[in-house]
Amino acid sequence: MTEKDDFDLQLFLPYLLNQAAERASIEFQQIYKSRYGMLRAEWRVLFHLGIYGELTATEIGERAKMHKTKISRAVQKLSDRRLLKRQRDETDRRAERLTLTAAGLAVYEDLRREAEDYDAALTAEFPARDVARLRAMLRGLARSG
Repeated sequence: MTEKDDFDLQLFLPYLLNQAAERASIEFQQIYKSRYGMLRAEWRVLFHLGIYGELTATEIGERAKMHKTKISRAVQKLSDRRLLKRQRDETDRRAERLTLTAAGLAVYEDLRREAEDYDAALTAEFPARDVARLRAMLRGLARSG
């Protein structure tokens, strides 16, 4: 008979982070998926362009920590739906400059309001100082490694 393992998975930080991220992500996904039929990669590309303006797919990948294949598919879908436009970069003909169209900007603004409301609801039960500390700690974890 083996001794009981005393490793507590429920306290393992990567496990806890994943559980929290899944819960938060799935609930917000219902909004952008039901309203606009988007997948996660698409809304992330849309938000990066909405926030930062003109970017290349490579720049989005670096900022969002997303694989280039996922970005490429998301860009294609958003382009097909006329939510973004692509323009060949004059200095690097291999790259495309991506920007939101007027329709894409309208979708971004709608989802940004939803994201702000969702974020406020998600953190409402915690004191503001705890929320600020949690955000700082998560940013620190995201930067390390």
